[in-house]
Amino acid sequence: MTKPQNLPESLSPLTGLDWTEITLGKSASDVWRITLGNGNSVFLKSEPLHPLAELPGEIERLNWLTRMGFKSPRVIDTEQASDRIWLLMSAVPGQDLTHYLDRPADFVRAYAQGLKRIHALDPTHCPFDHSIEARMADAEARLAAGLVDESDFDSEHEGWSGQQVFDWLQANRPEQGQLIVTHGDASAPNILADDGRFSGMVDCGRVGQADVWQDLTLACRSIAHNIGEEHVAAFLAAYGAGWDEAKYRFYNALDEMF
Repeated sequence: MTKPQNLPESLSPLTGLDWTEITLGKSASDVWRITLGNGNSVFLKSEPLHPLAELPGEIERLNWLTRMGFKSPRVIDTEQASDRIWLLMSAVPGQDLTHYLDRPADFVRAYAQGLKRIHALDPTHCPFDHSIEARMADAEARLAAGLVDESDFDSEHEGWSGQQVFDWLQANRPEQGQLIVTHGDASAPNILADDGRFSGMVDCGRVGQADVWQDLTLACRSIAHNIGEEHVAAFLAAYGAGWDEAKYRFYNALDEMF
């Protein structure tokens, strides 16, 4: 495994260890798992510094989740060097839900457990605004900066431009429900389970106050993709929500911008 050439000096003691690059998911950051001498692991994440970089916000959110006692990575160290920002963090017990494809009942149960757990956090203590208005402003900024990957759109938006998706979002805003603490990128690779039960969440850079369908949309989409659409109803029943087509379509389209 090729290690980063511009590793900050403070992180250089890690160079002699076993590194594995993590390519699952759509993060704009580079991510490595580093196995320590005792067999435990830590994770290192790095992103180029630019005004819309997400890693500084993820560091803030991880520290907040730690204060809330939530099961997520703990920040070990952060560095800014060579025009990049670096985050060293602890591992979360368990395996992500893509390791449970042959155990759909556990997959669905752990998913519902995890979302109910984060959604139970007190939103009055959450300083991160991911309301529709705030996220549309973020989407517009990303579009202007050329950060929207039009080649990675879902089949429903294949061939659309980022501007077309943004215009559709503007014209199809649903009524926003109660704002709760959401993960913001609640796809299966970011939800972990240990022995079939929820054990934590990773990639927490989009945690913020939003409508519950911010998370339910990505969960339903991920369930349909990974274990089959027939399991979506069981997930919604386990979570305790009914289907909302308008919000599902809206939050799917909003996700294209990030």
